[in-house]
Amino acid sequence: MRKVILGFALVAVICFAAYLKFHHPKVALEVAYAGNRQVTLWSTTAQVREPVVIVSYGDRLDVMQRFQDQVKVRTANGFEGWLNERDLLSEDLWQKSKDLITKASTMPVEARGHTRVLSNLHLEPGRDTPRLRQLNKSVVVDVLERQTEPVPSAAPANSEGDDAAATPADAKKEDWWLVRVNMVDQANEAGWVLGRFIDLDVPQPLPDYASSANMRIVAWFDLNHVADATGAARPQYLVVGTHGPEGQPCDFTILRVYTWGGQRDRYETAFVDSNFCGKLPVNVSQNQSTEGDLTFSFAVPGSATGKDRTYHMHQTIVRRVKEKEQGAAKPRKQGR
Repeated sequence: MRKVILGFALVAVICFAAYLKFHHPKVALEVAYAGNRQVTLWSTTAQVREPVVIVSYGDRLDVMQRFQDQVKVRTANGFEGWLNERDLLSEDLWQKSKDLITKASTMPVEARGHTRVLSNLHLEPGRDTPRLRQLNKSVVVDVLERQTEPVPSAAPANSEGDDAAATPADAKKEDWWLVRVNMVDQANEAGWVLGRFIDLDVPQPLPDYASSANMRIVAWFDLNHVADATGAARPQYLVVGTHGPEGQPCDFTILRVYTWGGQRDRYETAFVDSNFCGKLPVNVSQNQSTEGDLTFSFAVPGSATGKDRTYHMHQTIVRRVKEKEQGAAKPRKQGR
């Protein structure tokens, strides 16, 4: 009997060793993350295939095998399937995207808008920089920062293109915006989007006023609120912008302050300044010494003093706070 038990034990050990040899989990080649809002894993790379499971943006995946531009991955739940490598973010790229989100979370909002078309979200400004994911049309974004990059000579005007051709040093430039994407059903995201792919949601009637002044709005800010004849609160605005097309060296070259005129029951231009090279962000703050007064300022690259350009607002009166060697700016009241 004892020999029989030992025999069974020996067989069991052999069977268990064979199971471990032939059925141990396959070691992953690397770790990656899903790079689109929803990514389908397929049963095979062939044209006739079946969906296995759908993963969401940022889901951790083990890379098991590669075949041309197709990648076999394993989910945390053990599902395995194939996807296109464009739908994957490497571990290094994923960490850099998280660092960018952390940076963006501390930056002030300069404007708000939405994507006008399907748009690529990049790690850095430029068409040939790593793509983090695609944003659908009409995705709401907070605009944080602007940079310019040369326009690839072979790229169509209405498309980013995947292959950016070499560009001469004097090539035209295009705007890129760092945006923060606030998704209702998932964590915040951040990245760079081609400027012309974003429509700014400028509140009315500012677009009409800017158009009459031949100004392209770049950013706007609620300075304070005053009551109209009905008692409703009306925001008073600081608007910054520029003339001409995108790709200019300055973020903005014009500022206008619009205040609510109770007598005429409409917005009026309280202050205008121009002929400078402004750099975002614009900092707006309440004056601690005088209740209701405001100060707003911004950097002017290459200025002689090396200091920010600063303005003071008291009620509807705005004036530039200048250095001693500079003359005083005259505020402008009424009119459009």
